[in-house]
Amino acid sequence: MTTSVIKATSLTKTVSTKQEHLTILQDVNLDICAGESVAIVGASGAGKSTLMTLLAGLDIASEGDVEILGHSLSQLDDEQRADLRSQHIGFVFQSFLLIPSLSALDNVTLPCLLRGEGEDKQRASQLLTSVGLEKRMHHLPSQLSGGEQQRVALARAFMLSPKILFADEPTGNLDQQTAKNIVEQLFNLNQQHGTTLIMVTHDNALAARCDRVLYMNSGKLETHLASSDSSQVL
Repeated sequence: MTTSVIKATSLTKTVSTKQEHLTILQDVNLDICAGESVAIVGASGAGKSTLMTLLAGLDIASEGDVEILGHSLSQLDDEQRADLRSQHIGFVFQSFLLIPSLSALDNVTLPCLLRGEGEDKQRASQLLTSVGLEKRMHHLPSQLSGGEQQRVALARAFMLSPKILFADEPTGNLDQQTAKNIVEQLFNLNQQHGTTLIMVTHDNALAARCDRVLYMNSGKLETHLASSDSSQVL
């Protein structure tokens, strides 16, 4: 029996302005299983990133609930949600978000410090080697190319062996060949660690690599497609 690691029930997100109430996400129901890779696609403004931030516990729904690894997010306070993320979730963002004053190696070990643990530099070195940066470990981000910085961000995301990895446009700032290399490394690391992968992407080829494609349209989840069928909606 497959294990559900994320379950969204009647998920709705609204925001209020002085003029109106805007519904960004409406009545989304979703199950994501352990080890599954899922792409969230759709036009700009369709609700992709909002859905991801709710699934990751970075924001709370206006209605409905998300369960992560059996924990109901609506029942947790900010500190408890942050603890859940630090224990079980990794992130890779389009903008890399590396600390400019830290070397590649120290950027990768940073999650250990944020969790209050000792730096495991041996594991960080192994992860950087696995993404081809064994000769760049002591370089600052400013001394690395965009592709190298994203590889550092990938290594950092896997530093604490997350059960779930969220990737928001992980190839968005990279040229085509570099993006292809990053995709290969992302899926290699994902398979090696048995991590559940959830990503927002505009990249058709990247979405097609996933087990399942979720198509968002105007805040609603329109379809659940196997990746082999995804070309009809991308």
